[in-house]
Amino acid sequence: MRNEKLHSRLSWLDESSKDLTIGGMTLHELAERAGTTPFYVYDRGLIAQRVRELRTTLPQAVKIHYAIKANPQLAVVQYLASLVDGFDVASHGELRIALDTGIDPKDIGFAGPGKSIPELRAAVCAGVQISIESELELERVSEISKTLNRIALIAIRVNPEFELKRSGAKMGGQASPFGIDAGEVPRLVAKAREKGLDVAGLHIYAGSQNLDAASIIEANRLTFELAVELIDNCKLSLRTVNIGGGYGIPYFENEQALDLPKIGASLDALLQEHEESLKSANITVELGRYIVGEAGYYVTRVTDLKTSQGKSFAVVDGGLHHHLANSGNFGQVIRKNYPVVIGNKLAQPINSNPISVVGPLCTPLDIVAHSVQLPTVEIGDFVVVLQSGAYACSASPHQFLGHDRPVEMLAGQR
Repeated sequence: MRNEKLHSRLSWLDESSKDLTIGGMTLHELAERAGTTPFYVYDRGLIAQRVRELRTTLPQAVKIHYAIKANPQLAVVQYLASLVDGFDVASHGELRIALDTGIDPKDIGFAGPGKSIPELRAAVCAGVQISIESELELERVSEISKTLNRIALIAIRVNPEFELKRSGAKMGGQASPFGIDAGEVPRLVAKAREKGLDVAGLHIYAGSQNLDAASIIEANRLTFELAVELIDNCKLSLRTVNIGGGYGIPYFENEQALDLPKIGASLDALLQEHEESLKSANITVELGRYIVGEAGYYVTRVTDLKTSQGKSFAVVDGGLHHHLANSGNFGQVIRKNYPVVIGNKLAQPINSNPISVVGPLCTPLDIVAHSVQLPTVEIGDFVVVLQSGAYACSASPHQFLGHDRPVEMLAGQR
């Protein structure tokens, strides 16, 4: 029988097919195109489909920004430039990638604590919106603005007193290196004005990787209320209010997809409720994982099979050096398996005997999948890690043990 638990979470996966097809190509064809395994492949169709879902479900007034840190692969970012309203970047390298797409610099937000002087100079010169994370950063941007004779475009990143509950990573409601405590914002806004900076936005981000619509709805309500309070108290006329995102995707058993329509309906109500206070501002959601996470696949090939003390192992040619998050060494306290399939045996029955899939590295941490039930595994089979489009390739230690970096490809027609 097929893997019902997997199918219930990943409804887009067609397990009735003999082979996994990505962007209209089989894994054998993709391996020929890559010239090797392992490789990453990202599906244009799934990326575009997700953006369409966001466009049709969220209010039309809400702007969609892609957070490049989720997946900075050049072809992916270039493709998304034609689909989204802007980018959010967190480094000089990501800034260069975003600017190279030709998108309007004013639609690029640059966030993150500890921005270097060269990064801030590049951002001021390019005219992107800089999220101010500290008073010293405000001073530095002011000095750079004078030196370059350019009015810097800034947003105040706010560390809110509330959190996004049930999030994979909380970024509010606590002491934080991110942003400026809400109570300090009016003073910083006044100081920015004194220095001639253009306070064009607020950036309020409370958490990430959340599958609970009710938690996101509550955080959005509190975010709108905080934004309106700051706008009124500081007499701001803003171009943007970045309300963050936090939209998650299911990775593990018993996780269900996010109820996006509920979030869309709540945002519509909030926009109507606060229409007068927010009339000059574009409301922006900042999404990375939610846009590209399910569109990515990490493809490896079985090179060896063995039994040790009665347990079965399949050795593949890829592992934690390419996909650290899947190995459980990127934020998991207790390791859980990402969804994994034998890509050339989707329609074959599941073998009741569990098998562990491991990589080629000389460390017991190199786990691709622990004690999973798969179709009978053979040498040359493609073991595919799903949900691998975000925080996967670029978040991994490629130089560990001297293995080559994996090929990355974008597949499918526009």
